[in-house]
Amino acid sequence: MSHRTYDRLWAGAHAELSSLLRQEIPALPPRPEKDRVVFFQRLATLYVGYVQAFRSLEVAYEQLVQPQKRRLVRAVLDGVMGRLLELKNEMVEKEFSEYHYMDDVIQDLKLTPAELEIPIPRYFLGERAKVLQERAQVLAGILDRMGVAERPRAAAERPLSLEAAVRLVQVSERARQGRLRAQLRREFQRDEERRMRARAVSREQAAVRMQKVWRGLKQRKKTKREREEEMVFIGMALGPQHTQPCPAIVSARTTEAKRKLTQEQHEQEYQKALVSITDKLREVEGPVMRETMKDQIRQWFIECHDATGKFPDYPDDEDGGSALIFAEKTPQQLMAELAAKEEEEANKTPKGKDDKKDPGKKEKGKKDSKGKGEEEEEPGLKMLPSAFLSELENDHKTYSTVWQNRREAKNFSQRHEPELVKEEKRKEIENEIRIQVDELMRQELANLKLAVDKDKGGKAKGNAKKKKAGKTGKKKKKDKDLTADRTIESLYQELVEQGLLKQADTIKLDDYLGDYSYLGTTLRQTDIEPMPSLSDVRQIVALYAVIPLGSQAVHEKAPLVKSILLAGPAGVGKKMLVHAICTETGANLFDLSPLNIAGKYPGKSGLQMMLHMVFKVARQLQPSVVWIGDAEKMFYKKVPKEEKELDPKRLKKDLPKMLKSLKVEDRILIVGTSHKPFDAELKSLCKIYSKIVLIPRPDYASRYVMWGKLVTDNGGEVTGALDLSSLAKISDGYTQGHMVQVVRAILTERRVDQLDKRPLMAAEFVAPLAKIDPVFQDEEESFKSWYAKTPLGKKRAKAALGKEGEEETPAPGKKGNTGSKKKK
Repeated sequence: MSHRTYDRLWAGAHAELSSLLRQEIPALPPRPEKDRVVFFQRLATLYVGYVQAFRSLEVAYEQLVQPQKRRLVRAVLDGVMGRLLELKNEMVEKEFSEYHYMDDVIQDLKLTPAELEIPIPRYFLGERAKVLQERAQVLAGILDRMGVAERPRAAAERPLSLEAAVRLVQVSERARQGRLRAQLRREFQRDEERRMRARAVSREQAAVRMQKVWRGLKQRKKTKREREEEMVFIGMALGPQHTQPCPAIVSARTTEAKRKLTQEQHEQEYQKALVSITDKLREVEGPVMRETMKDQIRQWFIECHDATGKFPDYPDDEDGGSALIFAEKTPQQLMAELAAKEEEEANKTPKGKDDKKDPGKKEKGKKDSKGKGEEEEEPGLKMLPSAFLSELENDHKTYSTVWQNRREAKNFSQRHEPELVKEEKRKEIENEIRIQVDELMRQELANLKLAVDKDKGGKAKGNAKKKKAGKTGKKKKKDKDLTADRTIESLYQELVEQGLLKQADTIKLDDYLGDYSYLGTTLRQTDIEPMPSLSDVRQIVALYAVIPLGSQAVHEKAPLVKSILLAGPAGVGKKMLVHAICTETGANLFDLSPLNIAGKYPGKSGLQMMLHMVFKVARQLQPSVVWIGDAEKMFYKKVPKEEKELDPKRLKKDLPKMLKSLKVEDRILIVGTSHKPFDAELKSLCKIYSKIVLIPRPDYASRYVMWGKLVTDNGGEVTGALDLSSLAKISDGYTQGHMVQVVRAILTERRVDQLDKRPLMAAEFVAPLAKIDPVFQDEEESFKSWYAKTPLGKKRAKAALGKEGEEETPAPGKKGNTGSKKKK
């Protein structure tokens, strides 16, 4: 596609963003919303709008080749991602649920569920490709050396148990009997063939038989072909032109690859231009700027002295230095501001004394000054303050003023604009020169004051010394570095050798298959809490884990999520999601599962050393994921006898301390997985994991999608003979792991070779499925009841009971729970 296509896409994203900003930053402050449902609809509409802008901006940033445009798009993209996370956090707080269903919203906006998917920005990996490649080579080298040094030992032969021996004998005997039966059957077939040959057959009968077989075969082929053509005609099957890659798609991918190369070339030219233009401006305009600033500051000295009779105090660097002087203010205004600051500092202590003497008068004065507006504040729901809206508004104004109506007929190749570079660098050079000029002019002002009034000069110096002493007086204690004498490379190697740092499997988040839930809103309107779909799980992982880990700017300002717990039955893909997070963000994978750390770094000091090494390397090589498999074992209510030697509760006391030490700038995420969370102490578990994501077994729509994808990925072919609908129906209760296990058992190399003559049928999958225990209703209910006891589950239950109580309880003095109990 052309440059104009992506410019239009960028413009469309800003048009969407403009309407969203008008809704979020209206001219008049909006009144609080009393209806929770209406407020949530407003949040959901904003959320969907930001998702649409996010999708457009991600494509535009990936394919635009003009460096200056890409920088602005990147800033807006980070702002939109951050605002999405803020809206998601607000929706969770207002609806008391991690899962939200917006079927009615996307229906009103004429959107499809696919347009609600959260895209993963490709720059997460693209901009760190070289670093990730070098790190992968280092990790592969360490693993190779470990493989050479530690050869796999031959497993010790264990004596067979009685049951295993009996089973082995039974298998051998049944195999012998089967071979005998097959031999007898072959002999009977040979005898039958001999008898048939003995019978005399005329030529006419032989010709009729041949014609019958041939015509039947010919007609069956014709019928099959006509049926396939009919299915294609009515749109129920794909034609042969769709099975091959579309030429347009192939050419588009080729163009995208070429644009990436052009993007890199233009970026290199832009970086060189930044250096050359900056040096030129510093040489040509730098001296003029310096002399102009000095003249203006000296003029300000004279004007202040003429107006007030004394020389002013020079503004501190914290207040902006001489930048305050160059603001559009008169000397009297500047002096008034400085005097007001001095009065505020001087009047701090007397105010406190007056307050202590007359607290009643102060309260009365406050009430009178506030007026009725704040006393009678309207109850209702309001939007929480945002850390991204102001930046988004500024970036949108920059687009409107600089790029929206810019004519680029002369810049067909989309290289950088030198004039814009000059404007940007001129401000930087001006700030650099201002700092140098401030030092010179402070000294000059001090000399003037000494010459005119020596006493005032002494006091000023004394105050400056006191200020400096006050600043240097406060010092924070730094944590002791247990490995100060070691390099990060040596720590990295040791963690790999100990098995604490592992290579993540290459799994994309899109590989976690699952369809959208189309009945969520309808079920909630009838007071039925629907089970989330796998598509919802995929979006939550993208919002809570992938996006904050991938972008430093988003991670520092968005609502902080330090830890996530993925809970669900065995085989629903919890470990797969952990590997997908690492793959999408290029994060390191640290394994602190109880079974993995058993016997490693023994003792209290050894445990502290292990955690110190893990989190030190994780900080230095961020983003990082610390995975804790079987997270419930760390908080066992009662440790089983067979696991006491492993000491599964080893990290219970030290891990919360490391979690508290994580700061906003640390892109480290602790991910726990558990298939038996009800075995753990819920209070301790919820203290560690701020977000708990319940992953259900797949529903019908997700199973239908997964069966087709798994069959094709394992070498099979989905034909009309394979009834995916029936297969998805009979596999209700089975997890993704069960389905993968069954497909691999059926599609062996021999079976794949036979697909041309004998296509796959749904009946072949029934027998292997019957040998596996599904997720029964009791287990699913135990997960639901456990999740209802979590903090978020309790809030949702209280909100539901509160509504019921309002409807049922006649007297205002009674609690809402009593009415619901009586009803039960």
